[in-house]
Amino acid sequence: MTTPLIRLAAVPFVLLLAALPASAGDVLTPELLVDLRTVSNVTLDPGGERAAYLLEVPRAAGEEPGRAWRELWVADLARGTTRRYTKGKERVGAPAFSPDGSSLAFLVERREVAPRAQIYALRVRGGEARALTRHPSSVEQFSFAPGGALVAFTADDPESEAEREGKKRGRDARVADAEAKYRRLWLLDLKTKETRRLFDADLHVWDFLWTPDGRQLVLRAAPTPRKDDDYMFTQLYAGGVDGGAPRRIVETPGKLGALAVAPDGRRLAYLGAVSRNDPLAQSLFVVPLAEGAAPTNLTAGHEGSGVQLAWRDAETVLMVAVEGSRQALYEVDAESGRRRRLAWPSLVIESFDVRSDRLVAAAHAASHPAELYVARADASEPRRIHDHNPRLGAVRLARQEVIEWPGGGGWPIAGVLTYPLDYEQGRRYPLVLQIHGGPEGVSLDGWTSSPTYPVQLLARDGFMVLEPNYRGSQGRGVDFAKADHDDLGGAEYADVLGGVDALVARGLVEAARVGTGGWSYGGYFSAWGATRHSARFAAAVVGAGISNWISFTGTTDIPYEMSLVHWDSWWFDEPALHWERSPLAHLEGARTPTLILHGEKDERVHPAQGLELYTALRIRGVPARFVTYPREPHGLRERAHQLDAIERVLAWFGEHLAVPAGHGE
Repeated sequence: MTTPLIRLAAVPFVLLLAALPASAGDVLTPELLVDLRTVSNVTLDPGGERAAYLLEVPRAAGEEPGRAWRELWVADLARGTTRRYTKGKERVGAPAFSPDGSSLAFLVERREVAPRAQIYALRVRGGEARALTRHPSSVEQFSFAPGGALVAFTADDPESEAEREGKKRGRDARVADAEAKYRRLWLLDLKTKETRRLFDADLHVWDFLWTPDGRQLVLRAAPTPRKDDDYMFTQLYAGGVDGGAPRRIVETPGKLGALAVAPDGRRLAYLGAVSRNDPLAQSLFVVPLAEGAAPTNLTAGHEGSGVQLAWRDAETVLMVAVEGSRQALYEVDAESGRRRRLAWPSLVIESFDVRSDRLVAAAHAASHPAELYVARADASEPRRIHDHNPRLGAVRLARQEVIEWPGGGGWPIAGVLTYPLDYEQGRRYPLVLQIHGGPEGVSLDGWTSSPTYPVQLLARDGFMVLEPNYRGSQGRGVDFAKADHDDLGGAEYADVLGGVDALVARGLVEAARVGTGGWSYGGYFSAWGATRHSARFAAAVVGAGISNWISFTGTTDIPYEMSLVHWDSWWFDEPALHWERSPLAHLEGARTPTLILHGEKDERVHPAQGLELYTALRIRGVPARFVTYPREPHGLRERAHQLDAIERVLAWFGEHLAVPAGHGE
């Protein structure tokens, strides 16, 4: 049974300390925030003259509910001009130039041609797109062979005729894990238009890329289609275009991330974990593609986390790394591991590509979401190509900075602090925590606001906002990422409380008016704050958060990932500890008014987690409200739902942080 969307009763919104300016036209609004456009998936043509990218375009207020549209754009880098290549209401994906640079291919579903997402291509100089595939299931990923004669693509096994007929007759019982479809690797011959499956082994292919000679494909594949296997149990394989069983390239112990083959085809660079219980694929490895070779960890001991990579030449890897609350761009010698930091400005790179003497990136800053930037291949002289959010230029944004405070174990803890929009030195302000998920996520000193983390809107309304990067977060190396093992909600949460105490000690924050909010693991921390540490918090917002570690493990799609790389144990081996770290185990002291938000189709944190918390708080007489969003997964995609959540969050903190002095003292 689904839970209906509960309407918020009218409440007086309390503007705390700072009033809005007389003219509201120069401040951020919820509508402007959800309507912002973002650049992603940048890729260069072979000559480095053009860059293709995707532009996320939110649906208009009057459109049918659904995810944002995605448009295909191309930039002429020498001229600094941009052009939209697709029109209409559709979601384009995976842009890629043909090896000769004359065509641009992409994924899109056009039902007048095929009922699933297919590969389309058009001439770079213009014209109508033509379908390259008409596969019975959606194409998930594709790549041109270096010679241009073949296209490799992945697609899930389609439903059989017997399955389709059975569903028509009502025989649609679902058997757990028995009906998942493998994602297979296929080859399309562009001359004959024929497709063939590359191999018969039951491997679910999550990622792949060609070797430069066009004779092999490197695969990241898992033994089953389970999401947990994608996170935890993928391995690296090489398969020839002539077929046959793929061979294992190297044994990897845990998570895997980005892959790239060297231009000379001799080596593979990849981001990976150092052990099964490493929470992140954050270390840069290089391994020869010759059979039986051993990998080398080029970043052992690095107090940072690799997040993206590309070969600049046959001897040099470019790596984007998170270091603390910021990013760095490095040249890494593929033989020695020597790193040289490039003079990249304070921009956060979401995706990048390098070709010839150019580097392009989708990058964001404190003043704007991701836009297209171009620089020399050494990352010098970056310039922004276009402004897809011109309205944002007239908006006053609150000041933000990275701050540090002492943590346990000798670690300094950092976070991003955003001041109230009309901040006055010497005044104490109410504080709202906006805590990232994971726990291996990270909050960076870039564009921080989104529908689920409305940081700038909270600052607009007079709140100080802290986004803490507690132990377990990305960006401080392997030891820091593992420092919360078997201690979730323990020392890592003390890191968060230490940030609050530091702001109080600095005279910036009023201790009696502190709220906590976040999504996923950030939602867990907010539920933990509202129960175990209720005396510290005057209000809480729990977005898709965990309330019961034992029932969570049995209902999530990532039980292995959460247990093996974060807890580093199973709940049935340590039931007392897992229950003790559950918010539901600490209701006796709970008195924090709590707003709970959850998507009804959430497979990561089942909505029952929110319902359990709401029911328990209601029985205990704690002010609580439980709101669920139909069709939404582990987050919010639809515009109306995003606006609804923002308005509820602002109203909840506005109402409950205006509390009598002395609360929590």
